[in-house]
Amino acid sequence: MGRGDIVLRNQSEMTASEEQTEKDGALKRTPLHALHLELGGKMVEFAGYEMPVNYRLGVLKEHRHTRAEAGLFDVSHMGQAFVVSPDHETTAGALETLMPGALKGLKLGAMRYSLLLNDSGGIIDDLMITRSASSDDDGQLLLIVNAARKEIDYLDLSDRLPEGVELYSADDRALLALQGPRAAAALARHCPKAEALTFMTATSAEFDGVDCHVSRSGYTGEDGFEISISAANAEAVARALLAEPEVEAIGLGARDSLRLEAGLCLYGHDLDEETSPIEANLAWAVGKRRRGEGNFPGAERIISELENGPARLRVAIAPEGRAPAREGTEIQNEAGESIGHVTSGGFGPTVGAPIAMGYVAHEYSATGTPIRLLVRGVARPALVADMPFVPHRYRRTKAA
Repeated sequence: MGRGDIVLRNQSEMTASEEQTEKDGALKRTPLHALHLELGGKMVEFAGYEMPVNYRLGVLKEHRHTRAEAGLFDVSHMGQAFVVSPDHETTAGALETLMPGALKGLKLGAMRYSLLLNDSGGIIDDLMITRSASSDDDGQLLLIVNAARKEIDYLDLSDRLPEGVELYSADDRALLALQGPRAAAALARHCPKAEALTFMTATSAEFDGVDCHVSRSGYTGEDGFEISISAANAEAVARALLAEPEVEAIGLGARDSLRLEAGLCLYGHDLDEETSPIEANLAWAVGKRRRGEGNFPGAERIISELENGPARLRVAIAPEGRAPAREGTEIQNEAGESIGHVTSGGFGPTVGAPIAMGYVAHEYSATGTPIRLLVRGVARPALVADMPFVPHRYRRTKAA
């Protein structure tokens, strides 16, 4: 993960193509844009980028292929950045003043999911934080942030990080996600070092002789990897993986249905700056030590919600029948009173039925609670369900 592998850029630095894009007001493009078109990608706007929602297989088959084999996603629109100081304790300590995760104890090569908070405990963004596997990189933490929030994140971090702790963006990097039960086999043919990783660990490696940074992580609930590579090498890496018999190109449509089945949040839908980690059912992301210290933004609210319960809670919802409940759908109790709203919803191809997530008043959050969904003016029955809808299949132990 070291600076020798990833070129660091200040946030203010832009490439000529980025400057032209900003000037024209056009959608940004990832390094794989031409490949998406070649593969028949249906391009749509997403977070200011032109991205493939699906390819020739279509969303349903792409979803099922990822669950059964291996799917390759272009996630280069997401932000990659480093927070850097002279030592790990300083860097992690600085981030702990902005997030509730326990970062000081991160081991070499370990990753952690955390939340960038505002002063009221609302979520500015959810992100992944990685400590390098090499002690030579001590003092660097790699951040992967959401595409729609990266400029906001970078400005917020730059403003609030203490003197001596710097933020560097790595915008000239591409990011690929290889997900599915056969992802490890496909990747091992090009990057043998990746096979030894377990869930939420990472390492610098080589892919067919090219430097890369690989983590065993993802956004589908399946075993899989995320591969950070220079933009110049992104197409070659993508083509090499797509040449493997297990691998198909997968678009944003299937990415969304996969993450919904896995019970994973999408910022701007399930998370926002008004919502606390406890309301979002992410209490596990607030470290035990951090709860005792309480030295992070919004700690008073968050600790109170931990002790007393939040007024509302994100839950999984199983609608009866075949009609999906989309984002914004009103949730009612059996008496017809409004108790919340749906934040993500659609058809779950693996489940074989409509599924949704949303926020309900806390007293209606227990699994099995009967509720109603106001779909096209009709109150339709549903139940609060267990989350996730599809069991996670992460590789948490080393292969025998």
